[in-house]
Amino acid sequence: MIYAQSPLAIGLFISFVLLVLGLSFYLGRRTTSSDGYYAAGGNVHWFTNGIAFAGDYLSAASFLGICGMIAVSGYDGWMYSVGYLAGWMVALFLVAEPMKRLGKYTFTDALDSKFNSKSIQLMAAVSTLVVSVFYLIPQMVGAGTLVTPLLGLPHYAGVIIVGIVVTIIVATAGMASTTMVQFLKGGMLLIFSTVLVVGVLVRGFSATPENDGKAYHEFITLQATVAADGQLVLGDPSYTVPANWRDSAFAEAGMVKLVKDGIDTIWYLQADGQGGYLLEETLFQVQLADGTRLYNGAPASEGRFFPVGHMKEINMGGETVLQTGAVGPLAYLRTLQDSTIVLWGTKHVRTAEGYYSIYYQKPTPGTQILRPGLRFTVDNATAGEKFNFFSLMLALFCGTAALPHILIRYYTVPSQAAARKSTLVAIAAIGFFYILTLFMGLGAMTSGVINIMDNNMSAPLLALSFGVILFAIISSIAFATVLGTVSGLIVASSGAVAHDLLDNFFGLKMRDKTKVLAGKISAVVVGIIAIYLGIVFEGMNVSFLVGWAFAIAASANLPAILMLLFWKRTTAQGVAASIGVGIVSALGLILLSPDMYVRYGLLPSDAPISFNSPAAISIPLSFLALVVVSLMTKRVEVSEEAVEGASA
Repeated sequence: MIYAQSPLAIGLFISFVLLVLGLSFYLGRRTTSSDGYYAAGGNVHWFTNGIAFAGDYLSAASFLGICGMIAVSGYDGWMYSVGYLAGWMVALFLVAEPMKRLGKYTFTDALDSKFNSKSIQLMAAVSTLVVSVFYLIPQMVGAGTLVTPLLGLPHYAGVIIVGIVVTIIVATAGMASTTMVQFLKGGMLLIFSTVLVVGVLVRGFSATPENDGKAYHEFITLQATVAADGQLVLGDPSYTVPANWRDSAFAEAGMVKLVKDGIDTIWYLQADGQGGYLLEETLFQVQLADGTRLYNGAPASEGRFFPVGHMKEINMGGETVLQTGAVGPLAYLRTLQDSTIVLWGTKHVRTAEGYYSIYYQKPTPGTQILRPGLRFTVDNATAGEKFNFFSLMLALFCGTAALPHILIRYYTVPSQAAARKSTLVAIAAIGFFYILTLFMGLGAMTSGVINIMDNNMSAPLLALSFGVILFAIISSIAFATVLGTVSGLIVASSGAVAHDLLDNFFGLKMRDKTKVLAGKISAVVVGIIAIYLGIVFEGMNVSFLVGWAFAIAASANLPAILMLLFWKRTTAQGVAASIGVGIVSALGLILLSPDMYVRYGLLPSDAPISFNSPAAISIPLSFLALVVVSLMTKRVEVSEEAVEGASA
């Protein structure tokens, strides 16, 4: 899609970036010790930390990814919100206070507090880096997505900008500047998301949505019949039908390719019930054999690819209407439930010309949108589909309390009571925001603003439909969302390298200033890696990518944390084995998943496994590895203690 840039939006964006950088340099002059760099001195107020928790956690996945997923999948997209929020119960009741009591700077500190084990120091540091990198990917993808409509720059430029700004933030003041960025971003996100939702409710529904004064594209339906010689005869003679239309790869997918004025078009073919056909206009992109990409048969610069999202029929109070006017939250949901909304399906077709992604209309009753089943099959689901859904929800529920960049926030408050209070504040703020995402996503679904190729921009483009000022503010906040989360991830990664690996595992025993310098260098290296991965994974939904990070964290870290706290027979070898098995099994299954096969340029059906989330397999394997290895090594530890006692 082609976006028009606004000087106001660009100005607000630049002002915000300069504010963040100025704050970082100011705090950087006051941060000289490792305690200040990695844990903000351990004296952050519990309320500030709670909002910073929310600012850290409400990442690109929450703001961009979930809104985008709701916009195209309805309630199923909101299931990610439910999973994310439910995971905080584990953090509140099981992890918050023990993490504060056992640790100092990093997640590894807590795991290794009872053992002083080299194997734990190595494996926990590796786990922190792997989880952080996987979590960094969607944040950087979100950054590139934002910068394209905001500044008119390509995706890779947005990724590079975020990488540079965040690296400066972390390399100057570490956790101190990261906390302030997350606090400001969390507060602004809640305030202006509320403003956007109020705007959605005041505007209500319309059968002809407008995007900042621009009329919505009216999708065409053609009448057709089949002649005696098998040719498709169209009611509109301006379109040309290929002679082999029945035998093409498009026909196998229920499509037909037409040509008008030298431009290819693709239509969704349906029987009209009277012996003829209805051809519905689609959107499509194709990557030709020479690498060229065309959008609706033309280069992107011609602007033939349109935003989508409209209602086929609006029913309010038992009557069909063209628009509703202002409605309350409950009336908004009731009206949507009684109406028919046009969603979009996707089909992929490979021909000698290239690889086509075709997006076709799917009129859907509102009752189906507000219940599970559009993305995750519920009715008549196969065992594999049920397993995939359960595995995803398990990853989201268990992953929160195992994310290294979330866990290290417990070291920034002065006491265990403050850790618990900040968790409660975070739950309240995050829960309220996830309610807002439901209305933002549904608002985008019906307001004609969705970029069907990349639904991550649904919330900012919804804001654009109200005018450039709100778009500029929301986009700047979304950019801040990425900055805050990426900052926390890079702090966690730099701590893993400098504190866990160099200082503890390799035994360098660096001085305080040297440890801070090592952390800053590590931040630069991780930032470069994040930039590369953000460019490679362009176009994937960021919430989906975060689901992978949660699965790895839940598999590698949570079993070790819980068993260390609640099973006295846990050994250092068991903890290390648990982390290793969790990482390898989760990563291995992800690399073999259908969605990764698409990234390889293959078909999803070519994948050796049928599910995308590995948690239901990798988490039990991690627990099993810990129990088995701990039982095997406990006897060794007991024997060594007995020998030492006898020799004494």
